Amino acid sequence: MTTATDTLDHHDDDHHDHKMTGIKRWLYTTNHKDIGTLYLWFSFIMLLTGGAMAMVIRAELFQPGLQIVEPDFFNQMTTVHGLIMVFGAIMPAFTGLANWMLPMMIGAPDMALPRLNNWSFWILPFAFSILLASLFMESGGPNFGWTFYAPLSTTYSNGSTAFFVFAVHIMGISSIMGAINIVVTIMNLRAPGMTYMKMPLFVWTFFITAYLLIAVMPVLAGTVTMVLTDTYFGTSFFNAAGGGDPVMFQHIFWFFGHPEVYIMILPAFGIVSTIIPAFARKQLFGYSSMVYATSSIAFLSFIVWAHHMFTTGMPLAGELFFMYCTMLIAVPTGVKVFNWVATMWQGSMTFETPMLFSVAFVILFTIGGFSGLMLAMTPVDFQYHDTYFVVAHFHYVLVTGSLFSIYAGAYYWLPKWTGHMYSEKLGKWHFWCSIISVNLLFFPMHFLGLAGMPRRIPDYALQFADFNKWVSIGGFAFGLSQLIFLVLVIKCIKGGEKAPAKPWDGAEGLEWEVPSPAPYHTFSTPPEIK
Repeated sequence: MTTATDTLDHHDDDHHDHKMTGIKRWLYTTNHKDIGTLYLWFSFIMLLTGGAMAMVIRAELFQPGLQIVEPDFFNQMTTVHGLIMVFGAIMPAFTGLANWMLPMMIGAPDMALPRLNNWSFWILPFAFSILLASLFMESGGPNFGWTFYAPLSTTYSNGSTAFFVFAVHIMGISSIMGAINIVVTIMNLRAPGMTYMKMPLFVWTFFITAYLLIAVMPVLAGTVTMVLTDTYFGTSFFNAAGGGDPVMFQHIFWFFGHPEVYIMILPAFGIVSTIIPAFARKQLFGYSSMVYATSSIAFLSFIVWAHHMFTTGMPLAGELFFMYCTMLIAVPTGVKVFNWVATMWQGSMTFETPMLFSVAFVILFTIGGFSGLMLAMTPVDFQYHDTYFVVAHFHYVLVTGSLFSIYAGAYYWLPKWTGHMYSEKLGKWHFWCSIISVNLLFFPMHFLGLAGMPRRIPDYALQFADFNKWVSIGGFAFGLSQLIFLVLVIKCIKGGEKAPAKPWDGAEGLEWEVPSPAPYHTFSTPPEIK
């Protein structure tokens, strides 16, 4: 039986690609590694773009009173920041990691649909060009929040709505095509003998995420289409005066929006489940329970959407149902956290940069999970709703969750991608600067929210000034910290110490074989340290 590595040696280059050089190689490539690289660079550019917008937001909120931007432009910044970070930074980064690593992990020569792969990447830059160009229109960019609630996005929107809708459609098409490609690859191109329950967890999480994408992206497409026709073609889907219902918009949007947040966190679970066993030098604890937990999280994500809508006046039975279902999601998520901790328990751990980001992920993602549990309680959500507490909650999940796991994966696989070891010193600098600044940025937001500071406001009452100043300082520090990563990656690509065949074996002088990544149902104890 050929192993995944053997297959790779024969298929390192797509047979067309070696003829092409320069820009043509990247435009026409059907090689999964090249496309993965394109996705990763694109997502990093988008991260810096969306981050620049976040800095505009934080500069405006540095102190109360009008400082640098008009309220309408502030709203445009919050809207486009959210859209870019969700659809332009986090999702393409995960897709890039999937493109690079999935075929290798299942022993496939490439993705199943290589041309579709190329197409699903190359429409993304156009989508975001359209979205960003709308900011320079006379009427200004979209200014209704990334959730584009009606009637803000219909009756009261400016002239850029059509561009916003078109951009979202293209992003959605890209996501659906990428997801179909992942499903087909995993189902049809696994190496002989690799049954579903032998697939690495990284593969499992992407498999489940791809199904979520295929299920909910068409819902988003329907929503933005209704927004388009309400705005320009005289329909009244969300207009009460014409017999429509603005609250219906929220139901449809969050039926997409809630599974969407799991689309942004499930791949993170897969990455962390790959890295922690490698640096604990133990097999992952409870493999099958991890697979079932991931599946149940995906299923439950479809029946909790209205917890975003507790304040819309739904019936008590509805509030109770959505409250209990939301709290139920904590169970499989808790299983995962306990399994990661059990994997680390009594392991021979070393703390290189990928492990640091993974441990930070486990701790800080758990904080985000607990604040989410608080938001799930209907009666107290009336207090938390639309305050900075919610902002703190989802940034702990998506920044210290999704983004940190992407960094962990990037550090873990950079030696494999580039053939060079990255600078561990710079990696540690990046980690410590990020971890200190990110907590300074998001932790005080919990207190601001509990004290009653609303979200999405360009100005605020004087009593919130001190905390906001510290939050803004943390925000700028976090943004600048990401430039360390840029320097590190460029240095790593250009050269440096040659990466050994198994870069993480025997790190820090601990010499023994890391257990094979193909998981088993049994849990065996690691070799004793003599």
